[in-house]
Parts: sequence; structure tokens; C-alpha cells
Amino acid sequence: MLSRKTKYGLKALTYLARNKDNNPVQISVISEAENISQKFLESILLSLRKAGFLESKKGKGGGYYLLKEAKDIPIAGVFRILEGPIAMIPCVSLNFYEKCDDCPDEAQCSVHNLMIQVRDNTLTIFENTSLADLINDSAFE
Repeated sequence: MLSRKTKYGLKALTYLARNKDNNPVQISVISEAENISQKFLESILLSLRKAGFLESKKGKGGGYYLLKEAKDIPIAGVFRILEGPIAMIPCVSLNFYEKCDDCPDEAQCSVHNLMIQVRDNTLTIFENTSLADLINDSAFE
């Protein structure tokens, strides 16, 4: 299940991506517009800034803005920063692999084989979807 952190991060990023002039937007404006706790949003935006998706400007006229074009921000990257692994179980993760304690043979494990398919299909969608696609409503019709 998608965490609130990731859901709110995507909502905040899409809000900023719709800001065509890319001027800094105050956290309070995003918080109110997207109905997200300002304190929680601060933490999310800080993570996205540290990851290189956003930049911030302090002082009057300050706030957050996209550091990259929306088309250059893949959802897979955002997901990994906010959520962690894309794989549902650690034994199929490409970046966070861990062997399952209860599985003697991954090659014969039906759950493992199913989760590889789930991971691959999810990854394909996330890697081929950018922030620009989320603001372009027709992309999902």
C-alpha cells in the first residue's frame, strides 16, 4: 500500500509542476491547496530537495520549486526516495535485495516468481511515467 508520505509527495510535486512559471511556492500554500499537514509536508519536501528534485529559496518570495523539468522527473525515482524499494518483498528487490529467512530455494518459490513479475510490471510503469504525465490528465485516459 502506498504510504501517505509518498502520496503527499506526489501531490506536492504535481502542484509545483502545474506552476508554469516555476516561481517558489510557500509550503503553507501547497499544504492548504493539497490538504496536507504543513509539518509533515516540510519533512517530505526536505527529502525531495536533498534528492535533487526540488530547490528552495529563503526569505520574502521564497518557497520550493522544481529543480528539473517535470518530464525529467521519473516516478520511480520519487517513489524510491519517499517509499523505499519498489519490490513488495526483499528477495526480488533490485536495489535492496535480502534473502528471505523462510525460503530455502528462491528459484522454486512460487511467491518469489510471482513477485518478480509484479516488480517488473510496476517498475516499467514507474520508470515510463514522469511527473509531467501526472499533470497531463489525458495520459491516463
